[in-house]
Amino acid sequence: MQLKSNNMQGDYDPRTGVAVKFLHPDKSDVTIIYNGLLAQSGTSQVYLHTGLGNSWDKEYDHRMEPISAGWEKTLQMENNEMNFCFKDSANNWDNNNGQNWSFTLSR
Repeated sequence: MQLKSNNMQGDYDPRTGVAVKFLHPDKSDVTIIYNGLLAQSGTSQVYLHTGLGNSWDKEYDHRMEPISAGWEKTLQMENNEMNFCFKDSANNWDNNNGQNWSFTLSR
């Protein structure tokens, strides 16, 4: 699912419980909030699995922090395009039914 980044607010997909928010006008830092399937199942830890560009370069699992709205992680953007999905500590995945999530920055 392509999330939009056309404004300073970012984007939110209520169907999947995923939000993207920008912290600075230059969109150099992005916060991803997750309250999807894994969060709803009561997992004890969620990881944000990211990759840059269409080929998922520099794949990495980022440990997310629990917040009242689910789970949150802030990252510094290294590239204009990021793909991501989520997993828990038991290696259960939420990849948006195989579509993952992505967004492209328009700076």
